[in-house]
Amino acid sequence: MTKKIIAFGASSSTNSINKQLATYAASQFENTDVEVLDLNDYEMPIFSLDKESKNGIPELAKDFFNKIGTADLVIVSLAEHNGAYSTAFKNIFDWTSRVNPKFFQEKQTLILATSPGPRGGLTVLEIAKNRFPFQGANVKGSFSLPSFNDNFNANEGITNEKLKGDLLEIIQSIEL
Repeated sequence: MTKKIIAFGASSSTNSINKQLATYAASQFENTDVEVLDLNDYEMPIFSLDKESKNGIPELAKDFFNKIGTADLVIVSLAEHNGAYSTAFKNIFDWTSRVNPKFFQEKQTLILATSPGPRGGLTVLEIAKNRFPFQGANVKGSFSLPSFNDNFNANEGITNEKLKGDLLEIIQSIEL
């Protein structure tokens, strides 16, 4: 039976380097059905208890939760904005956690991050590695790709052989 991967870049950028990395990582798994989500399809009002009390939980939060529920593996590549999650992802995170605090639903999860800089989103990656298990993520690995523009090519994927090998080693350790 073919396993399903849900992958997304945790950014609303139309040219998201994190979406590119998540898509690339998902493509490295064999015999899988990959669905790449675009966070722009899940744009909701800024989360607040007042809005939830007045209007309820948005259907888009429920839709996002249900998408995660279809996956055998979730691959998320986190954009780092001022050392933390992007606002677009944080808002989806907040709303979806109102559907169910364990919104990752114990799904196997691969957490990635990249940035144009040499740290490759390490700060947000550490935040996610510590936080996601509380939201029901069964974290199977994490990977940071530093200096995206120097180490990634749209046609080839990761061009630095050591970094490519590091990611492939993590991927091969995940049993689907």
